[in-house]
Amino acid sequence: MILLVIDTQKGITDERLFAFEQFKSNIKLLISEAREHGVEIVYVRHDDGPGTGFSVGDEEFQIFEEFAPRENERIFDKTVNSAFHSSTGLTAYLDEKGEREIMIVGLQTNFCIDATIKSGFDHGYEMYVPEYANSTFDNDYMKKDVCYHYYNDFIWPQRYVQCISMTEAVDRIRK
Repeated sequence: MILLVIDTQKGITDERLFAFEQFKSNIKLLISEAREHGVEIVYVRHDDGPGTGFSVGDEEFQIFEEFAPRENERIFDKTVNSAFHSSTGLTAYLDEKGEREIMIVGLQTNFCIDATIKSGFDHGYEMYVPEYANSTFDNDYMKKDVCYHYYNDFIWPQRYVQCISMTEAVDRIRK
């Protein structure tokens, strides 16, 4: 298993997110447990391109300090929503390792998390999404709490991934 931490970058990891404190606490716990139990952590960052303020070299592009990767932890950058798009190199990396089991956390529920989950499903990965370990903002069509529950409680379970409790997530990491 790997713990895949998607787009938890400084420019979007803040109190505007749904259930921010719980989100932050849960991801910190999962990162800590993964490190303690030898589960590889892989980070993904989204690059909107030069001049956007959210690209390589920009402060907002960097991973949120409370989730910061260690020197030996891999980071993949992407310019599309799915972390599994061929352009990222992540799928090739996982295939080379023979890794098929992935726990997905991060941002944003309705963009890169959703795209990554659906793409991962197409690649045949066995994926787990712990409760309150992904989040998003309000948008013109949906409030952030409704959006979170729409995907985590309705769209993803029994279709694309196993949406699990934090207790089960920690147990899976400890195995």
